[in-house]
Amino acid sequence: MTTTATERRQARKLAASSERVSVLYDIPGPKARTRNTALTVLVIVLVLLALYWMVTKLGEKNQLNADLWTPFLRGDVWINLILPGLVNTLSAALVAAVIAVPFGFVFGIGRLSEHAWIRIAAGAVVEFFRAIPLLIMIFAVMFGGSAVFGLTVTPFAAVVVGLVLYNGSVLAEIVRAGILSIPRGQSEAALAIGLRRSQVMRMILLPQAVTAMMPAIVAQLVVLLKDTALGFIVAFEDLLNAGARVLPSNFNNIIPAVIVIAIIYIIINVAVGAIATWLEKRSRRSRKSIVQPIAPPDASTVAEPVRTPVP
Repeated sequence: MTTTATERRQARKLAASSERVSVLYDIPGPKARTRNTALTVLVIVLVLLALYWMVTKLGEKNQLNADLWTPFLRGDVWINLILPGLVNTLSAALVAAVIAVPFGFVFGIGRLSEHAWIRIAAGAVVEFFRAIPLLIMIFAVMFGGSAVFGLTVTPFAAVVVGLVLYNGSVLAEIVRAGILSIPRGQSEAALAIGLRRSQVMRMILLPQAVTAMMPAIVAQLVVLLKDTALGFIVAFEDLLNAGARVLPSNFNNIIPAVIVIAIIYIIINVAVGAIATWLEKRSRRSRKSIVQPIAPPDASTVAEPVRTPVP
């Protein structure tokens, strides 16, 4: 029993280490490690020199003066300007993501339908909205809705609709690629045992495809979050509008304001990236892809082979 438990632990450690090493990546040798270390040091030095040059230029242009940065130490600036813009940005991204993800799944699965009229219609919708620039789409929703249909379209609605149509179409392609990445033999085997195509999609393909395409979906949601900044063109009161329009008009500090807003965007995107990494690790741990070793049989349970007399 002790030998069996030890062998199982060793097998798990070996399998875990094999998961961390990619088959497309060779472990670097001493020369490669030295070269990588030298390149890393060189890149760090270049980045520090670039930061020094940037700070020096900002100082020469009087952009480091305290009166340009002190507004960001005031609570009313954050409560009345920056935080409302951040809330609007996150609200638009959240609403668009909640609608765009089902949109992508519906049209991505529709592109794989066995019915030609569904497949062609879904493909036309996806290709049409994926080919149009997002900025044009926001303009079309904002001004076309009032000019053509007589509707009053708010900047928030225009940004959300544009984000849903564009990013939903991109997500549809991610969903289609994720489903097609599953080996075809699995769906054929499921059909062979009597499952309907809808059951095969729901029970066999989608659970595996979601795990495979989760990093791509989260990456596209990060793009969606950054694309909310395009609402600046239609006067959407988002984070960029607060940092590049409202704050400079009150304090005449456009460069410091844009730097602070960029840092906030970086923090949000890094947080979303960390969530994506956590989801990927969690989904990898949940997959049962390693076969446990079979315990060796005891000597008492091994049956003697039947000997057939030779005539």
